[in-house]
Parts: sequence; structure tokens; C-alpha cells
Amino acid sequence: MSVLRFATFFLFTVISTLPAANAGERKPAKPNPLFADHSLLEVTITAPISTLMRERSSEEYVMGQLSYRDKESDAVVLDVGIRARGRFRRDKEVCSFAPLRLNFKKETTRKTLFTRTNKIKLVTHCRDKSARYSQGVLKEYLAYRILNTMTDKSFSVRLLRITYVDTEASKGNRVDFGFLIEPDEDLAKRLGMKVLDVASTTTSALDGRHTNVASVFQYLIGNTDFSPIQGAEGTSCCHNHVLLGPEQGPLLSVPYDFDMSGFVNAAYATPNPRFRIRNVKMRLYRGRCANNEYLDSTLQAYQERKQDIYQLVSGLTHLKPKTRQQLIRYIDDFYATLDDPKKRDSRLRERCI
Repeated sequence: MSVLRFATFFLFTVISTLPAANAGERKPAKPNPLFADHSLLEVTITAPISTLMRERSSEEYVMGQLSYRDKESDAVVLDVGIRARGRFRRDKEVCSFAPLRLNFKKETTRKTLFTRTNKIKLVTHCRDKSARYSQGVLKEYLAYRILNTMTDKSFSVRLLRITYVDTEASKGNRVDFGFLIEPDEDLAKRLGMKVLDVASTTTSALDGRHTNVASVFQYLIGNTDFSPIQGAEGTSCCHNHVLLGPEQGPLLSVPYDFDMSGFVNAAYATPNPRFRIRNVKMRLYRGRCANNEYLDSTLQAYQERKQDIYQLVSGLTHLKPKTRQQLIRYIDDFYATLDDPKKRDSRLRERCI
């Protein structure tokens, strides 16, 4: 038995031999009110933004405030720690405005929209005064929402329009889009599971049906920057996926981070040379052959939700007309493949790995 197979067997053995009394401890959690609504949330972040963007520490928080108006139009002001996060987008050469992590004090968020929020990721606009980067935030947000349409075993997101007030600068405030991503632990609790910290896993250890839905989604958005079973060098499993485990049964590998996809088509995105594709808009299916048994039902599910997916794009009023047209054409191409049996087989079923 290989080391990898033994590690996976051992993981399942540990999970399956947990005491029966624990079976009721991981019940699915109630929905987080922050993600119960898909309307745009207007917020203001007041902080030493200049220091934050200059130092970009991934460990040290600066103190600031996040404010918004609740349903009664009352101002809600919350103290929050803020730091830079990420790897690629935290690089100053890539993004002049880094993605952020917010850290709320639980005792101060009671009876607010952030009542169940502690540490949370904020996706930002990368560069100031650029319509392409601003629209890129909206496109990546839509990618998450498309996956939400296909499965609830995916990260919830909330779209924001953010006014950044830099306490160290006298110039005008920045205003741009961003979105919050459901924390890993919250996703796990919502699904009655837990986050696993392992080096890798195997295709056979994963829920095949869910993995196939996620693989077709990655093909839809033209993404190849991921692995549901292996982390990047020196990191835990899995690359742009979070691995979740139940107390019994198959694991879930849930994807995130879609900025390198053709759907988003970020200005800095480049194709992985190992896949021999000319640009990120070229699709390449990276679904597992072991899950081809689910492919027909998966593609049928995408057909059944076709109008819902188009409605997400047409319903996001903040998209520029040109951006919306580009996204619709990109989705059209995906469905043209699904509608053609020969293309469907040659581009998906026969291209599995």
C-alpha cells in the first residue's frame, strides 16, 4: 500500500472510529445573516490605509472601523482589525491595493449584520481608478454565485460597495466594489463538517458527484489554477480548494479563488505553461476520469440551471454593458459545447485526467 493510500485509509479510520456520542455534535449551523441577502451592502472602512498598503503585513493588524446602515437606517460602527492577506495579489507588483482580512471582536457585533463574524476575507479591487479591475471584482463575485446556483456545498459571498477613508491621507476617499467570502470554518459548520489540515488526499476519497459538479464549473469559467487533491508546494491540501471531512463518509473539496479564470480574465492572469493553452480564456477540462459516471447527470443539472446562471449575469446591474456581453458570450460557448454531443465528448468526457 502506498504512503498516500495509507494516509487516506488512516484518515478514514480515525473519522469512522469516533465515539458514537460525537455523532450529534456537528449538526449543520444556522445560516449566517451576512450571507442571507444578496443585495449590495454599502460599507465604509476607516483605517490607516497608507500604512496598510505600504507594509502589507500578513500577520500584524492595524485598527480601524467598519460602518454601515442597518434596515432601520441607523448607523452601525464596528471596531475591526485589518491586515493584508493572500500571496500573489498581495505582491505590490501585481496589485497596488491588496486583498484584506477583517478581524471583528465578537462581543461588539451582537445584534448586528456581523453578529456571527470573526475573521473574514475581503476581496478588493487590486488597482485604483481602473474600470477593468473594478469589473473584475464583480466577475469573480459572479463566479462564486454561479457555483452557489449549482450546489450549496460552496462558499457564500456578499457583494459590497466600499468607501475607504484613509486616516493618513488628505486626498479624496476611494470607492470601489469588494466582496466578503464565507470563512472556511463557517462553511464547514454550515455543512456539519470540519476543515481538514492534511498534505493531500485522493480522488477516491472525495465525494465524486460534488467533485464532478465543481470540475464542470471550473471548465465553465475557464479555470485551471486549482487542484482538489493536492496543495501547492509547501502548503496544505488543496490548491485553491478547502478540504472538508464529515465524521463518516466521503470528503468534500470546495473551490475558491477564481481570478485566474477566463471568466474573470484579470489583467495579470496568465495560463499555466504546463497545460499548453495560449491564454486564460481557453477552456481545458480537468475533471477526474473516475467521476465520468456522474458526468451525464452533472451536465443535465447545468442545463436545468442554465437560465438561473444567465439571470445572475443579467441581474447584476453594476456590470458595464460590454462586460455583460463578454460574460454572456463566454457562457454561450460553454452551453454550445454541452449541446453538441461530439464536442461534449471530445472536450470533457475524453479529456478527463
